[in-house]
Amino acid sequence: MTGQKFERLVEIMATLRGPAGCPWDKQQDFNSLKPMLVEEVYEVLEAIENNDFDGLSEELGDLLLHVVFHAHLAKEAGRFDIDTVIEKISDKLVRRHPHVFGDESASTPEEVIKNWEAIKAQEKAEKLKSRTPNERSLLEGIPSKLPAIHEAHQISSRAARVGFDWPDIEGIFEKLQEEVRELREVISAGQDDTRRERLEDEIGDMLFVIVNIARYLKIDSESALKRANRKFKARFQYMESELAKQGKTLEQTTLNEMETLWQKAKSKNLPT
Repeated sequence: MTGQKFERLVEIMATLRGPAGCPWDKQQDFNSLKPMLVEEVYEVLEAIENNDFDGLSEELGDLLLHVVFHAHLAKEAGRFDIDTVIEKISDKLVRRHPHVFGDESASTPEEVIKNWEAIKAQEKAEKLKSRTPNERSLLEGIPSKLPAIHEAHQISSRAARVGFDWPDIEGIFEKLQEEVRELREVISAGQDDTRRERLEDEIGDMLFVIVNIARYLKIDSESALKRANRKFKARFQYMESELAKQGKTLEQTTLNEMETLWQKAKSKNLPT
């Protein structure tokens, strides 16, 4: 049944792109679909964060449509088709799980990840055989279009694999304090032509260190920041609501009054 339903989706996509298909669908290409693909990924994440399983099933369907859509575009261009996509991921899963489909053993998630990374590195080495060692980099293959927080996590994770990492979390906190000091120094230095660039450098360095703290603690930085955003939004909207009951707006309220309401919102453990 699953195969038949998937084939129906593939056929629907072919019809939409066909001679009597949809003008909008026929107009799309790989690049025009990119923003929508990113949007669908975030909608999937939002459904997961909200424990919205009915919404999740719908959003996963939208994401699957993009996989089928891109595969169909590739088929039209004579590059590959959806069968190639399925075969490649199926082969990769079997190849990277030798403890399930082969003779190797891995009894913990950590051992699984270690084996996965070793196999992945071997596969990458095979692809790079035609290039000289000086042309290769451990950081190759990290998509430049990743959100900056995810990119920072990927870069630091790969560096950590070869031992380029802090020995303990205290070292990362010391680095964070160093970056804060450097940012303060730039702020104190006053205005000049390079100030904005130097501020951006120091703030970027500070954010990179914070991502490393999250990585060290096995926390997803993006999810943590999203959680903080939702928490701030819920507390801010609580302030607005409480002030509205008093017939006041934020503009008519002092900072001390807002702080009192903010602390009240914190104590209520508002849903986010």
